[in-house]
Amino acid sequence: MTEHMRIIQQDELGGPEVLRLVEAPRPEPRPTEIQVRVHAAAVNPTDWKQRTSGYWYSLPIAQGWDVSGVVTAVAPGVTRLAVGDEVYGMPNFPQRPGAYADYVTAPSRHFARKPATLDHVEAAAIPLAALTAWQSLVDAAGVHEGQRVLVHAAGGGVGHFAVQIARARGARVIGTASAGKHDLVRDLGAHELVDHRAVDFADVVGGVDVVLDTIGGDYLERSMRTLAPGGLYIGLSNPFDVDGIVAAAVEEGRGVRGTTVVVEPDHAALEAITALVEDGRLRPVVSGTFPLEEASRAHEQGEEGRVAGKLVLTLT
Repeated sequence: MTEHMRIIQQDELGGPEVLRLVEAPRPEPRPTEIQVRVHAAAVNPTDWKQRTSGYWYSLPIAQGWDVSGVVTAVAPGVTRLAVGDEVYGMPNFPQRPGAYADYVTAPSRHFARKPATLDHVEAAAIPLAALTAWQSLVDAAGVHEGQRVLVHAAGGGVGHFAVQIARARGARVIGTASAGKHDLVRDLGAHELVDHRAVDFADVVGGVDVVLDTIGGDYLERSMRTLAPGGLYIGLSNPFDVDGIVAAAVEEGRGVRGTTVVVEPDHAALEAITALVEDGRLRPVVSGTFPLEEASRAHEQGEEGRVAGKLVLTLT
């Protein structure tokens, strides 16, 4: 007899009201995969963008990619993890989502052991946003001691992790954020803060080696003006427009560069992030939690654009 579980699903594109709590068969792990009982699932901007656009998925669509939970089954080929292990990860991104659910299955290498110092809610807030920041600043930019790094939306999901990762690697960190988030971002490690509502950051910031931009739009052109010769702009708002970002960099004519990052599951990077957590150099900021059945309310709050850190759904 097939066992069932709860999952958030949408049968049409639209606002938060299209999200429904339904029952679905519990997924079983295939070779190299594990099954995880989800204790918490984080909400990310990519979730509500998918909810309204559908991306490239056909309806109905489940929701979510960020989880923390406990391994409940392992398939042949799994050597890193065992039943009972507490894990967290970004299962299957960017393939079809499904983390707003009681159970998920994915390759074991999409997960790492949960930091022992964090509970499941805190751990669920980390993978997608922190991996995006890590793969941008460490893998793409190679940020190192003595560099100047400008992080836009420094109090947001990706931004608040980027500030901590850049600081941990010895960079001088400049963050743009609304004035109400300055104390938080400074506490996370930013050396300088700019209130983007009060001044144009391009008028007060310069000589930057790396810009991490989660906003896009006119931030791209203005960010280019802050870069030192040879500096790198990383745009995340439209990760599939790498050609446009590179072209914008070339047009600057100052030897600056442009690229983008599409985050991918990476257990090794997640384990490096875990080490920062357990060393006290990185912490997630969770500004609110919602039970699974109130996923639509979490989306409503997230889309307002004023959340510091992350929102998380609880399932147990």
